Amino acid sequence: MLRVLIGVTVLALAGWLAYALATDGSGAAAVASGSGTGESTPGTVVPSEWTSSTQCRACHQQIFDEWLASPHANSWNNEDVRVQSKDFANKDCIDCHAPRSVWETGIGERVLPRAARRAEGVDCLTCHLLPDGRVAGTVENPTAPCRPTVRRELQRVDFCAGCHDQHKTVQQWKATPFAEEGTGCIQCHMPYRTDDPAAGRVHTMPGGHYIEVVRTAVTLTAAPRAEGGFLVEVANVGAGHSYPTDERSRASDVWWRPLPAAADVLDTHGVAADGGPWRHLHRIRDPYRDETHIVSTLLMYGETRPLVIDDPAAAGGVEVALVYKRAPYYRDPATGAPIATEQVTDPFIDAELVHRAVARP
Repeated sequence: MLRVLIGVTVLALAGWLAYALATDGSGAAAVASGSGTGESTPGTVVPSEWTSSTQCRACHQQIFDEWLASPHANSWNNEDVRVQSKDFANKDCIDCHAPRSVWETGIGERVLPRAARRAEGVDCLTCHLLPDGRVAGTVENPTAPCRPTVRRELQRVDFCAGCHDQHKTVQQWKATPFAEEGTGCIQCHMPYRTDDPAAGRVHTMPGGHYIEVVRTAVTLTAAPRAEGGFLVEVANVGAGHSYPTDERSRASDVWWRPLPAAADVLDTHGVAADGGPWRHLHRIRDPYRDETHIVSTLLMYGETRPLVIDDPAAAGGVEVALVYKRAPYYRDPATGAPIATEQVTDPFIDAELVHRAVARP
């Protein structure tokens, strides 16, 4: 009897040791991983299920860091989003600002909202977690911790449509030459690192939250007219959709003022330092559904919009500024309360300069 008990004890200890070596003690298998590449180095633990983007960090540090600095990661906590959604009292906004996996509802279909981890925003699992627990990727590697499998749908425009066509961005793209050429979302918004396909695609998702990207979308010119006054033109030359797009909260305004004497001395915003108050010329924006009194003025790809300044105050020349806003209305810097555009004398209180133009008679 004693021998039997000893034998059972030895077998139990051996089984426990094998389990401990194969797991981290919580049921998750210990496997190898690398620093940002998925290559095999000891130490990473494979979760029994994928529940958070933080689980991706050990193998994909560079991608994780890029995502963490991106608008996708900040989509739930973004201050402008909080204000415009009334702190998500508008529950329609939750779907796309804290979505479950795109693969659950199907490519191109509206996503479903998460009940947990909303602070992670649009996370790794939103785009990559498959219903079978594997991960959609660009390589096939069943031995890697996340067992990625190649899914070409990741490159399709429709993959982004579940969220980014809520305001017709994909429909706008389909009406451009980019659609015929096969230039989709990722070519502009997920370019290759250092233009090298082997280096993978950037996960910061550069777009409307990056003013340097916005500046590539449009041009601004100003010139005197033969009949007097000045012609200002705004042209959408680079956006594969309307300018602006995707969110009705975004807006772009054209402002002008009489040309200052020292027009070449610029301030921190990039406009004349000693200029006077600005005067509003034109707004480019798609209104909210309940703003039935406002006409959509989105600037479509390939469109050039002429605007005329015919004001005696402009006789000596004009300085024109195109600014970009991530919230639709200007706010009083002292109180934060919305103010009418007509009351604004300094548009840079909460807008960024896209382009500046100067014209003389």
